Parts: sequence; structure tokens; C-alpha cells
Amino acid sequence: MTVDEPRVGQARAGPLQRLAKAVLLCAGLAIVAVTVWQLPVMDGPRTLWALARMPIPTASIVPVQGVAAGAIAPTFGASRSGNRRHHGIDIFAKRGTPVRSATRGVVLSVRDSGIGGKQVWVIGPASERHYYAHLDAWAPGLERGDVLEAGQLLGQVGDTGNARGTPPHLHYSVYGDGGALDPLPRLRAGTSNPASSPVSTDPPTR
Repeated sequence: MTVDEPRVGQARAGPLQRLAKAVLLCAGLAIVAVTVWQLPVMDGPRTLWALARMPIPTASIVPVQGVAAGAIAPTFGASRSGNRRHHGIDIFAKRGTPVRSATRGVVLSVRDSGIGGKQVWVIGPASERHYYAHLDAWAPGLERGDVLEAGQLLGQVGDTGNARGTPPHLHYSVYGDGGALDPLPRLRAGTSNPASSPVSTDPPTR
């Protein structure tokens, strides 16, 4: 019997050793995951995760610098050519007036296409999608994945896309899970971008 005792001990130690190794491996992977999650390159995914957990905003800033919310016409839902409805609002201003992000967010797309012309899509709080269209130009260096603060420069007011030849303006829309939302009540509950605000040339966070 004494000859078999070491074998019994080894049999008992085997599962415990495997368990200890598994625990150590999991702990090591967790440390690596936490370390990677905190890297600057993960700033966009971290912000998207935080935005998705935020409530739907009840107020936001007017995205065109120097324009008061009371000066914006309530055109959401108005008829448009091609049997369309206006899924946003138009904010008129001089060509080149700074356009700024109405909320904190992450840039989803920067492109020149379709009826929106030069446009920027931003994922904001509660994962809503903010659409800024008819821009004359984009902010220098702006690209997909950039993390934005409310009021950060996106571009300048223009008339690109199907707005060509009309008075320069920003078309601004907000889309939630149920489709397009009227952004004007939020702008009226928020604040304007003062005309005295300097135009930031700092590159967005990446």
C-alpha cells in the first residue's frame, strides 16, 4: 500500500494544478484586456460604449456658430421634392460659418455623396446618429473614429449636394431607433454656439 500512496497524491494534485493554471491564465488574460482597453487606440471604442449607456439627450447646442435656436424655422416633416419628407431642420448662415458637433460623439463617416453633399455622421449619446449635411468643407484632419466633444469643429456651412444654388445652410438631422427625430426642441432647450467662440484647429482625438 505504501508504494501506491505517491500515485494517489499525484492523482489528487493533477486537477488542482490544472485549476490553478486555468485561474492564472484567466487572470493574465484579464490584465492584458484591461491594459489594451486603456490604450489611446481604444479611445473610440471606449467612448462608443459609454455613449451607448447614456440617456437620450433633452438639450444640445445649436451646431452652427452664432445662430440662436429661436431663429431656426420648424421645418421637420415638411414636404420635399420626390414625394419626400424633411427629416431634419435647415440652419441658415453665411458660407464658411463654423459647424460644430451638437453633442459628444464619435465620427461614423466623413464623405461627399448623394443629396447631402459634403457630410459628417456622428454617433452621439444613446447611440443616436447625427447627420450634418451640405458642408462647404470639413474640419482639417477630421476622419472616421475621431472622438468629439460637444462644440468641436466639424466643418463649415455651404450648399453642396442637392442644396447647390440655394442660400448656404446646414441640414441637421438626428436618427434614433425609431427613425428621424425633430432636433429643434433639444436645441431650444440647450444653448447657442456664440459667435465669439474661436474656431478650433486642434485635431480630433483618435
